[in-house]
Amino acid sequence: MPKPKITQEDNTLERKFNAERDELLRRIWELESHDMKSIKNHAVNVILDPDTAHPNLILSADGKQVKTGDTRQNLPDTPKRSNQVVNVLGRKGFSSGKFYFEVLVKGKTRWTIGVAKESINRKGVIYLSPEDGFWTILMKNGTYVAPIGYALPLSLKWKLQRVGVFVDYDAGLVSFYDADCWNHIYSFTNASFTEKIYPYFNPGVSYGGQNSAPLVILPVYPID
Repeated sequence: MPKPKITQEDNTLERKFNAERDELLRRIWELESHDMKSIKNHAVNVILDPDTAHPNLILSADGKQVKTGDTRQNLPDTPKRSNQVVNVLGRKGFSSGKFYFEVLVKGKTRWTIGVAKESINRKGVIYLSPEDGFWTILMKNGTYVAPIGYALPLSLKWKLQRVGVFVDYDAGLVSFYDADCWNHIYSFTNASFTEKIYPYFNPGVSYGGQNSAPLVILPVYPID
């Protein structure tokens, strides 16, 4: 049987794919060249914004913890508040520079963490993808994925307990780390940030007491 004929269009697509792959690898290499000290020195104090929280979410008084309750609270359905997906944003948005924060996910069976742009849809169904303004990773029943328009599986050989999120706004970079052993998990590169982005948290729904542990924003101290 003769080999299929390779068209000019095929060659163009292959060159484009290889160029995008090489650029991604270069950016990942640049990311890996950052040491823990240089990233952690960009730590910010993230506090949850109750005005953005879904009515089923329970926030701690200090704004550092969030979990999903069984009862929907009677809260005003303002434009800032999510009314269907159990998520909440940080109070402070960022439109330049670098920032880093860490989240304790220990004891949970599902969660989503990352950053989201200010103009995300907050009503009805939400689609997690960079195209829709979300740069996140999630865990559901022991499976880790990066939503990039589809669920990209993340091959982790260990269960995450503490997740670090690093953003370089000007470089269009969002990276995730296992903050316990400082292993790189995943990076979004070439993100097109044109507005403020906010830390994003979804503790997941709770079924019969399962997944009742909160997401906890941890203190991060600069390293001398």
